[in-house]
Amino acid sequence: MLCRIGDVEVWRILESNDPFKTPEELFPEAGPDVRDIIQAHVPGACCAQSGKLILPVQGFLLKTPDHLILVDACVGNDKTVPSMPEWHQRKGTRFMSSLAAAGATVDDVNYVLCTHLHTDHIGWNTQLIDGRWVPTFPNATYMLPEADDEFFSKHAGTAYEESVLPVVEAGQSERVSTGHMLGDYVSLIATPGHTPGYVSVLIKSSGAEAVITGDALHTTAQLAHPEWHFKYDMDGAQAVASRRTLLGEASERNQRVLGSHFQLPSIGRVRAKGDAFEWDAD
Repeated sequence: MLCRIGDVEVWRILESNDPFKTPEELFPEAGPDVRDIIQAHVPGACCAQSGKLILPVQGFLLKTPDHLILVDACVGNDKTVPSMPEWHQRKGTRFMSSLAAAGATVDDVNYVLCTHLHTDHIGWNTQLIDGRWVPTFPNATYMLPEADDEFFSKHAGTAYEESVLPVVEAGQSERVSTGHMLGDYVSLIATPGHTPGYVSVLIKSSGAEAVITGDALHTTAQLAHPEWHFKYDMDGAQAVASRRTLLGEASERNQRVLGSHFQLPSIGRVRAKGDAFEWDAD
């Protein structure tokens, strides 16, 4: 177990922890010193051999007193991702092993909550069986951010066709929006910008709170530089505004913060520092 928030257990479901792209590629407007800045804030964040930023790809399994909720489903197996050779046609066991280590099977999951509909957050929504993409979690309702599903269904690429459309066609999906509650402990926070309907996840129980950032941030160095635009943010200015609001709330409410792509162990708290923030790792 990664942590407990009141009556809610949080388990890490890790698929990979590998070099991704260089800091200069990922934060193209951050200036020539971006690598040094990230290394100063997050020692060991960049691979010594490739110079690429090491980013975990992980989901979080929330065990509430009432439900089992998977937040984000990573890249998945057999997916078509030619732009990312490390992800293309992957055949890995780590995701399913992590699920088993958390004491869960695919049959146990009640909800799969997609923070957004990018490749590395929806992959295990489905699996390839006898040449067909079928829902991995047969008893789950898949929660899709409404504005994201509206956009990506109209601009359907391979990721949507392989990892989202099959659960829609199976009648297992539900569109959700800001403030939606999954039981009594989990709700959605609007953090648009990375994608149109992007949501972060709030956990509240017994006076304790935590937030799962997803792709609202990609490194704890962004706490000191929330103005940095990320390469894959669809609306950079909106993403910056959402990031500042999310971090401000986390600081004011003393929430534990689970950074989906933060360097492992990816958990800590946020403190306000001037007009930015700093990271206090657990």
